[in-house]
Amino acid sequence: MPRTIPVGNGELLITFDHAYRVRDMYYPNVGRYNHTEGTIQRFGVWADGRFAWIEDQGWDRELRYKPDTMVTEVRLIHKEMGLEIVCNDAVDFNEPIWFRAFNVHDLSGRTREVRIFMHVDPSLRGSPVGNTANFDPGTRSVVLYKEDSYFLFNAWDGHRAGIEHWAIGSKRIGGAEGTWRDAEDGVLGRNAISQGSVDLTIAAHIQVPAGGVGRAIVWMAAGTTYNEVKRRNTMALETGPDRMITRTEAYWKLWARKEPFDLSPLPEPIRDFFYRSQLILRTQIDNGGAILAANDSDITQFGGDHYSYCWPRDGALVAYALTLAGQSELSRAFFRFCARIIESDGYFLHKYTPSGEFASSWHPWMLDDQRVLPIQQDETALVLWALRRHFEQFRDVEFIKPLYERLVTGPAEWMLSYTDHHGLPRPSWDLWEERRGIHTFTVASVIAALEAASAFATDFGEPDRAVAYHEGAERLRGALKRHLWHPEHRRFARMAIPLPDGTYRLDMTPDSANYAVFALGALAPDDPKVEADMTATRQMLWVKTGIGGIARYQRDYFHQVERERISEVPGNPWVICTLWHAQWLIAKARTLDELRNALPYMDWAIERADLCGVMAEQYHPYTGEPLGVSPLTWSHATFVIVVMEYMRRHRAIVNARREGIADGALGGAI
Repeated sequence: MPRTIPVGNGELLITFDHAYRVRDMYYPNVGRYNHTEGTIQRFGVWADGRFAWIEDQGWDRELRYKPDTMVTEVRLIHKEMGLEIVCNDAVDFNEPIWFRAFNVHDLSGRTREVRIFMHVDPSLRGSPVGNTANFDPGTRSVVLYKEDSYFLFNAWDGHRAGIEHWAIGSKRIGGAEGTWRDAEDGVLGRNAISQGSVDLTIAAHIQVPAGGVGRAIVWMAAGTTYNEVKRRNTMALETGPDRMITRTEAYWKLWARKEPFDLSPLPEPIRDFFYRSQLILRTQIDNGGAILAANDSDITQFGGDHYSYCWPRDGALVAYALTLAGQSELSRAFFRFCARIIESDGYFLHKYTPSGEFASSWHPWMLDDQRVLPIQQDETALVLWALRRHFEQFRDVEFIKPLYERLVTGPAEWMLSYTDHHGLPRPSWDLWEERRGIHTFTVASVIAALEAASAFATDFGEPDRAVAYHEGAERLRGALKRHLWHPEHRRFARMAIPLPDGTYRLDMTPDSANYAVFALGALAPDDPKVEADMTATRQMLWVKTGIGGIARYQRDYFHQVERERISEVPGNPWVICTLWHAQWLIAKARTLDELRNALPYMDWAIERADLCGVMAEQYHPYTGEPLGVSPLTWSHATFVIVVMEYMRRHRAIVNARREGIADGALGGAI
């Protein structure tokens, strides 16, 4: 089940599913560790002798955020129970403390006691073995711990603090289902401690006046020691949980709107979604700099692994979005992270954990009894390209200085040397991580990286290097047109496969990734080759159902739904691929009318998102249901990029009009 309304602060991340059940709980890094392993953390309500779990029939659920914040506003209505509950979830912007506020409205017209139950099914540090839960009389809280992972649960009902109602027990051992079963009669057993495969349930008893509102707040403080969680619990009590929620709401409004962007030329839904996408992006970024691809653990049921890793390619494109949006602190942290993990020879491996270790991989180190580099060369190239985009925006020389050798000259020298006899990059894995060869996307990214390195070398007073990098980019540009362009098809190949005689066999499968040719500056967006390729790609990869959108490539097998009507459904529609076409329309626009042609693609992305604004990786071509992970960081980053590039182009067109520049000369003027 896709995740929705994630809340976090770069240290603690909580994700929910569409039934408003907690599914993932990451600490102390975003993406590491998942202390629930994706299991359902139940949420239930008791009133007047009747009990209902939130997934039961009878509930109307509306999951949203408060505008421009990372504080949820979840509305739950159960007409038969006569209740409306408005819940606000927030992870404090500075401390790893998660708050859940419950505002219980009586709809029956009588005074009543309503009991809210929160169930916790832990797998601390990724395993249900060796956990302990105990009631701590000193803080009147329930403490859950293993090794250096501690979680303290406490509550406040408006009059006093402390957990008065709890159950601690075993799960999935000897027939024990878990303490959530103890909640269904409305009364918890108050067992003091349990160890091993444990779970716990806590309750808040709320007095609700007739037709009125009762309120309670439950919180969870995370830490690495008992003293640390106890200190954070004291902070919540002394500061006041309401005040900590309010300050978190204010912080995220400040964060989201810190740059005075004039987005007035865009429709209001696009403007609002731009800010929401930035906030959702932030939930997927670790404070140590790693940008995680996604934190939806349900994907492990498909491939036995998750997306809670940092791919340098995804991270670089997200960093570009952050740069355009003015979030310089986050992009700097990412590049510092990259400087720590890059190999000494100047390239990145497949993917990395949030703490910087080499992560699981399916790229082999040997093929046909020959040693090969298990890399996607575009990952190395895009980090260098994105670093230059960051520097051009912020001109932070002191920041760049220690990164120059590590992330600029080292990778550039390696890319110059890692070429074949035609001057193309040697084979590596594609950005989809599925096939090995010489990819158009990779060639475009290396051209962009060498141009970026040339500009850096000029800035740092190394003209010899600047010339070498620029000439390398020009050689690659020529090789791209000579070897990857197919004149009969009038498209760029997806990839070239080296043959024993020194020539190439071209794979002409239509692939959305060829957008990189214009997006990374290998060729101009209005170059006839780009025009022909992008037009053909749109025609062949558009999903011709009521859902629409653009597929990755023809016959995409990943979560494939349609296997017969390939001409109509070449693959599932992806957010990034659909928005890449919008990027092209923006880049080549010469008038405001042409620029507005990109708006329907942005509207399409918003229409695919769920009520709270979360976008998935891809969607079902017939039903529109989210497929793959959700939220996908890359999806939201691409939306931010498209909005910012739209506004840049809009300003350029308007300024050109004022200065009397002819439409035909606009490209040079911009």
